[in-house]
Amino acid sequence: MKNKIDNMLEKLLIVLMSVMTLNVLWQVVSRYVLNAPSSFTDELARYLLIWIGMLGAAYATGKRMHLAISLIPSKWMNMYRERILGKISAFCVALFALLVLVIGGGRLVYLTYYLEQKSPALEISLAYIYMVLPISGILMIIYSIGHFKNTPSHSEYSS
Repeated sequence: MKNKIDNMLEKLLIVLMSVMTLNVLWQVVSRYVLNAPSSFTDELARYLLIWIGMLGAAYATGKRMHLAISLIPSKWMNMYRERILGKISAFCVALFALLVLVIGGGRLVYLTYYLEQKSPALEISLAYIYMVLPISGILMIIYSIGHFKNTPSHSEYSS
């Protein structure tokens, strides 16, 4: 399942980056070559960047490339302690994703949908823009559960 999600995210991120690149290119051409700046390109680039950043964070979580700060010197670590810290890290990522991205992001999506807030230039519901928060949160939780389950237990170290 992880490979399918990775594949899907990779393809989606490539498409979003391509669309953003073409969008920004059109923005530059319309502004400096045609002297008639496009009204939607700035807003579209901003929203694409939000989606790329959030989905990229979920992808990085799946690849275990997310930011981790080493607070404990490596000389104090052994394989067992490293695995315990890996489980704690996976739990913290999942908890953050649940509370902030899924629950908080879901409330934001609901509120913007309920209030019918629309983007100024594109005239689309902002709920669609903010939908990436709970989506990326769910993906991070799925990845974190996989990381937690795939961490060897204490009994595997005692042999």
